[in-house]
Amino acid sequence: MKVIRAIVVAVVVVGFGASLHAQLADGIKVVSGIKAIVHDSVVTYREVEAYTAPFAEQLRRQYRAQPEVYDQKLAETLNDSLEQLLERQLILHDFTTAGYSMPEAYIDEAVQERIRARYGDRANLTKSLQAEGMTYEKFRQQMRDQIIVEALRGKNVSSEIIISPHKIETYYLAHQDQFKLEDEIKLRMIVLNKPSESETPAVRRQAAEILGKIKEGAAFSEMAAVYSQGSQRNQGGDWGWVERKVLRKELSDVAFALKPGELSGVIETPEACYLMLVEEKRAAHVKLLSDVQDEIEKIMLTQERSRLQKQYVDRLKKKTFVRYF
Repeated sequence: MKVIRAIVVAVVVVGFGASLHAQLADGIKVVSGIKAIVHDSVVTYREVEAYTAPFAEQLRRQYRAQPEVYDQKLAETLNDSLEQLLERQLILHDFTTAGYSMPEAYIDEAVQERIRARYGDRANLTKSLQAEGMTYEKFRQQMRDQIIVEALRGKNVSSEIIISPHKIETYYLAHQDQFKLEDEIKLRMIVLNKPSESETPAVRRQAAEILGKIKEGAAFSEMAAVYSQGSQRNQGGDWGWVERKVLRKELSDVAFALKPGELSGVIETPEACYLMLVEEKRAAHVKLLSDVQDEIEKIMLTQERSRLQKQYVDRLKKKTFVRYF
C-alpha cells in the first residue's frame, strides 16, 4: 500500500454530509435529490445547498436590489458548488483505487489541532457538534477526507511551478491597463470635524487660525499632529500618494488644482473643515515592471495551478463513472 505523508493545512471544513452508495446498472432508478453520481457515491442537492449557503447570504446582501442578477449569480454559485463537491468525490475515489493509505496518526493529529485552534477543548467541540446535529465520527471522517483531498491535490499539482522572467514580461506587456495609475498627488490634510451646527462658526475660526500659523511658517505636519481629527493625525496628516477617486469631489477638485508645495485655503463641507498641502504630483503612468513583477508572478502561479488542477480533474473524469442529474 502506498502512504501519503500529508502536511495538514488550516482549511475550513464544510458540511459535506455522508457518502451514500448505490448500485449502478442499466435502468438505475434516480433517487430524488441526487445531483450527481461519482462511481458509487452521490452528491445530493442538500449537500450542494449547504456548501453554497455562506456564499448565498453574501450574494443576497450584495444584490438585494437586483433580484434577477441575484438569481443568476446564485445559479452560477450552485453550479460551481456542485463541481467542487464532485471534484472532491473524484479525488477520494482516486485515493482508494490508486491504493493509497492514510495513517490514522495523521488524522488524530489533524483532529486535535483543529480542536485546539477552533474549539479549545473536546468539551466545546462536543457542544458545537451537538448543536449542528453532527457526531464526532462524522467530524473525524470529514477531516480525513479533507486531508486526503489536499494531499492528492498537492501530489498532482506541483508546488514547484516556475514562472520565467520572459513569461512575466510578456504578461506585463499584454496587461498594461492592469498596472496603470491615474494622476496622483502626495497629500497632507488637516481635518476639523463639526460636532454640531451651533459649533460650526468656532470650527471655521479654528481652521482660519491654523491656516494663518502655517502661512507664518509653522510646519503643516506639526499642525496636523496637534489639531487634525482625521485618521492620519499621528502621521502628521500624511495621506501618501492618492488618486483623484480617493477623495470626495469637493476636495479632489481643489487638491488636484494645487501645485507642488502649494497650500489650500479652508475647504468646508457639511461635516468638516479641511486644509490641504500638496507635496508632490505625478502624471498618469504605468507601473514599472520591477514594481509589479512579484504581483504578476503570483497571478501566473495561481493561473498555472488552476490549469493543472483542471487537467488532473479532467483525467479523473475520463476514468471514473460520472453522471449528472
